[in-house]
Amino acid sequence: MSGDQASDTAQNPPGANEQPTARRRLLVDLTPLRTSRPYRFMWFGAVLSGISTHLTTVVVGLHVYYLTGSTFHVGLVGLFAVVPLVTLGLYGGSIVDAHDRRTVVLITATGLLLVAAGFATQAWLAVGNVWLLYGLVAVQNGFFAVNSPARTAIIPRLLPHRLLPAANALSGLSMGTAVTVGPLLAGPLVSGAGYGAAYSVQVLLLTGALLALLALPALPPVGEVRRAGFGAVVEGLRYLRSRPNLRMTFFADLAAMILAMPRVLFPALGAVVIGGGATTVGILVAAIAVGSVLAGLLSGPLGQVRRQGFAVLVAVVIWGLAIATFGVVVIMAPGPPPDGGAHPILWMAVGCLMVAGAADAVSAVFRHTILQAATPDHLRGRLQGVFIVVVAGGPHLGDLVLGSVAQVTTEALAAIAGGLACVAVVIALGLLQPGFARYDARRPTP
Repeated sequence: MSGDQASDTAQNPPGANEQPTARRRLLVDLTPLRTSRPYRFMWFGAVLSGISTHLTTVVVGLHVYYLTGSTFHVGLVGLFAVVPLVTLGLYGGSIVDAHDRRTVVLITATGLLLVAAGFATQAWLAVGNVWLLYGLVAVQNGFFAVNSPARTAIIPRLLPHRLLPAANALSGLSMGTAVTVGPLLAGPLVSGAGYGAAYSVQVLLLTGALLALLALPALPPVGEVRRAGFGAVVEGLRYLRSRPNLRMTFFADLAAMILAMPRVLFPALGAVVIGGGATTVGILVAAIAVGSVLAGLLSGPLGQVRRQGFAVLVAVVIWGLAIATFGVVVIMAPGPPPDGGAHPILWMAVGCLMVAGAADAVSAVFRHTILQAATPDHLRGRLQGVFIVVVAGGPHLGDLVLGSVAQVTTEALAAIAGGLACVAVVIALGLLQPGFARYDARRPTP
């Protein structure tokens, strides 16, 4: 060995550069943000919009519980959200495929901003009408049912397919951040400044999100263009009916969200089980998001996973087990402390929900990637419309299901039963459709 070689070896021993490289591979891949300015602005807008959405979800739940004192009535918020999601989500996908996607997201984002102004106005005027809240929730979700599939269908137009897992991990990270920050803002805002101030923050966030969308380029339809309408919706559903792997991405998420989404239980847990009121509700909702954020920050290896269908099944099973464990923890809660704070068992519950959030984030990355990679562009809006019906509508149906179960049993038993039912259904789905577990990202097969 020459003297120069020995010197180099001493200064850079074997393995010296391996740890930083390993860290880079472990951490979230920021390449999509670096390479595409339009995607970068849309991602930033999605963060603001997501914070607004989840802030409002918690505030509306608290507001309805304040007006009615009923977990069942909080669950009804889900019913008023899911009807426009189902009806307009399917039709909205055909609108996305038939029109410039930039125009679609700008119009619907404006509609969401106007609805936010309606929430703030009724709160400042102290109307106190739960049916008005239900109506605003319905209109809000109608706009969301078109806006969300348009945003998601845009991503493959801004980035190459090899960056889709990284982009979806970033989307999960933005959503996790939103679900963390939104609920954490909601509790203190409601407790300290009232419902009017909380809803007004939503207006400010959605204004910023709308401005960020102006950076998008024109995105007219490509390939075969079909006029928006019932016929286009049917065409998309026929395509989905013959594509088992795409269907499984929907079924797996429905099992998790309808059977084991515990958020409807949180107001009662904060009021009479764990204690802490609105602050506890915000912490519990944020716990799921913290898990999602941690999974997003450590999502670098996800881009190397090839058996993405199997990864979805495993992640959803972990979600169900974590929610069932959360229910066991809640059973052990002796009730709220006399000082009005939260019982320390809250932090065990938070740990369970963090695990659930991490599992859900991993599932979402691969479900999004499978759907985007295996669907042709001219059908992508319609399939994303179905996706938003499942992803956004499922939790609202879950609110109704677990809210009803909790009404006749307890909040803890509802969580345990829902988590175990989720595990059983997902295992059954995997056995009925074994090809999904063999899905290979190198050869996307719908």
